[in-house]
Amino acid sequence: MKKFLTYFLLSAGSLIMLYPLLWLIGGSFKSNDELYSSVWFMPSHFDLSVYINAWKTVTPFNMGHYFINTFSIILPKIFLTIVSSVLTAYGFARFDFPFRKLFFALLMGAMFMPAIVTVMPMYMMWSSLDMLDSYIPLTIPSLFAVEGTFVFMLIQFFKGVPREFDEAARIDGCNTLQTLYYVIVPCISPVIVSISVFTFLWTMNEFLTPLIMISSVEKYPLSLLLRLSADSTGDGYELCKLLAMSVLGLLPSIAVFAIAQKKFVGGITAGGLSG
Repeated sequence: MKKFLTYFLLSAGSLIMLYPLLWLIGGSFKSNDELYSSVWFMPSHFDLSVYINAWKTVTPFNMGHYFINTFSIILPKIFLTIVSSVLTAYGFARFDFPFRKLFFALLMGAMFMPAIVTVMPMYMMWSSLDMLDSYIPLTIPSLFAVEGTFVFMLIQFFKGVPREFDEAARIDGCNTLQTLYYVIVPCISPVIVSISVFTFLWTMNEFLTPLIMISSVEKYPLSLLLRLSADSTGDGYELCKLLAMSVLGLLPSIAVFAIAQKKFVGGITAGGLSG
């Protein structure tokens, strides 16, 4: 009986958590009248033509164009974030240098700074460099380990890797970077996957910074496209199209999490236990 109640409560909790997603999918097949008249997620009928129309968007470009725009930001950002965060964390975890504690304190302080505080200075800087309305302001900052949370996670993982590994690699003739790449990075692959997934999800959902930095509709990522489509709604507009676009925009995030789930969970769990 106890086991039955446990599974029942877990199932009920899962249904409550999943219901908004189920409603989003079901709502994408409903008419405006049906959307406002019932909270039940199942539509009266299924018509895939709404997804065909949603793919065309309200702009001269289809959603495939905006997927390409989004991945043009995400892929460089993931690569630069991993490289810069790993190198920065490796320096803090393995080397002693002047003012190390001060720099680490500044890094930790930056973790608690709201992102909104840096938006205006970043805008003014990129404007003075004449690089607005491009993807450079959205990707290049990742080269400088701007996500202190990731650096902190990696430092905890580096502390869990025995220093004897470094010494053995040096005896075999590896220099510092070779030791990092060939010996230590394979040991911390779960947290690297976690960082990749977090960066992917956060960039997919990022709205404010692209809104400020990008002005051309042609260069919009998906987040701005969805907002543009919401702004274009008016009398006679079928809200199911906007919901269908939201469902299509969610698919990459769901796929990435499903593929990387095992290492992602392992990286978060190990990160909580290390240090």
